[in-house]
Amino acid sequence: RVPLSGAFQLNFSIKIENFQGGPVITISREPGSGGSEISRRLSKALKLDLIGGQIIQHVADSAKMSRKVIQSLDEREVTFRETLLSSLFGENRPWPGEYLQHLTKVVGTIGAFGNVIMVGRGASYVLPRQRTFKVRIVAPIELRIRHFMDDRGYTKAEAEQYIVKTENNRRAFVRKYFNADLTDPAHYDMVINTERITMEGATEAIIVAFSQRRNRLHPSFQHLEKKEESIA
Repeated sequence: RVPLSGAFQLNFSIKIENFQGGPVITISREPGSGGSEISRRLSKALKLDLIGGQIIQHVADSAKMSRKVIQSLDEREVTFRETLLSSLFGENRPWPGEYLQHLTKVVGTIGAFGNVIMVGRGASYVLPRQRTFKVRIVAPIELRIRHFMDDRGYTKAEAEQYIVKTENNRRAFVRKYFNADLTDPAHYDMVINTERITMEGATEAIIVAFSQRRNRLHPSFQHLEKKEESIA
């Protein structure tokens, strides 16, 4: 197993789909659905690295730009007009094609070495299907609004505004960079609605489905069998 820090010291000439790295699980989540908590539980149970916001810093390093600039592009659509205006005013912001190139490089490198759970950032669209287990976490908007009100102290209006804005940004991001519909269930191996299932139950369900699909995926998934048996 190669540490993630070491992965970025290598020349990115790896054929990702042919690289015999460890398993990869990607998590796409609706804001407030519990996807982040489920990801943390999966990481602990399966002993896989958890990567989410750290991708921003790796992309910034790859593009030789500040984290703040890259963060402004994270999981949202940046229009041609925004990029043009930024360049006219001397801001060093990558064009959409450049950003996608660096994002693909970073996500692809992490995915090639595997043993990781990746949250958001288009990872499920970058990585090859045959060696990636793709999960989507959803919940009714009323439940998600309540979560933000309880967890962050938002008013109902603030919570709804945050959810709608975040969802729109994520959908636009996937549509722009991958020409895909983020909400299409056919893209995922598993979709879980957390309205009537606990975080623990959702985590266990993913582990079971992941185990059953393992033998149909890349051979690298097979080494997790002993870990899953110990969990059971």
